[in-house]
Amino acid sequence: MNPQLIGGIGVCGLFLLLLIRVPVRASLMLVGFLGNVALNGSSAALATLGTVPFDTASLYGLSIIPLFILTGSIASGTGLSAELKAARVILSGVRGGVSLATIGASACFGAVCGSSIATAATMTRIALREMRSAGYGDALSTGSIAAGGSLGILFPPSIILVIYGAIAEQSVPKRFAAGLIPGLVLTALYMIVALIRSGSRSSSSS
Repeated sequence: MNPQLIGGIGVCGLFLLLLIRVPVRASLMLVGFLGNVALNGSSAALATLGTVPFDTASLYGLSIIPLFILTGSIASGTGLSAELKAARVILSGVRGGVSLATIGASACFGAVCGSSIATAATMTRIALREMRSAGYGDALSTGSIAAGGSLGILFPPSIILVIYGAIAEQSVPKRFAAGLIPGLVLTALYMIVALIRSGSRSSSSS
């Protein structure tokens, strides 16, 4: 059977499973396994099923996540996250100042760890409580953290860019240089959206 046809059937089957509320992980595993059987045979599919989960779970990008969650817990438990309160003083005349500080801190933390998942997990532990105590709604709080967490994939040392450079046999430093400017621009755009969102919420509440 044509591989393109198998891929199309797999995508349609995946959407069908999701529509009937089959769990995402089960849907992906089932479609991937059956597609592998159709393409490479049952022996190769079973071999892949036995090795890929371990290889994925042992990736460096996933292994650092618990350590950065621990860092966030330490920062939250020891009161380091209260430093975000300084944003209320520094940006006291700006609506959404703590949201801006959260996005900026996420960009800086992403430049340290290189992982969007670790950045989002850590900033959730650090910033969410402070934003709620400052009176921010859950939509703006979680949106700021989720948007800021996505910046970790762009700023060096981005783990994804390292993996891409290795697979594509491209220069990793050039990939880092290419991601820096878009990361800064995206950070600025996220802050602008947070300002607009904060202003619109305050106007509607008044």
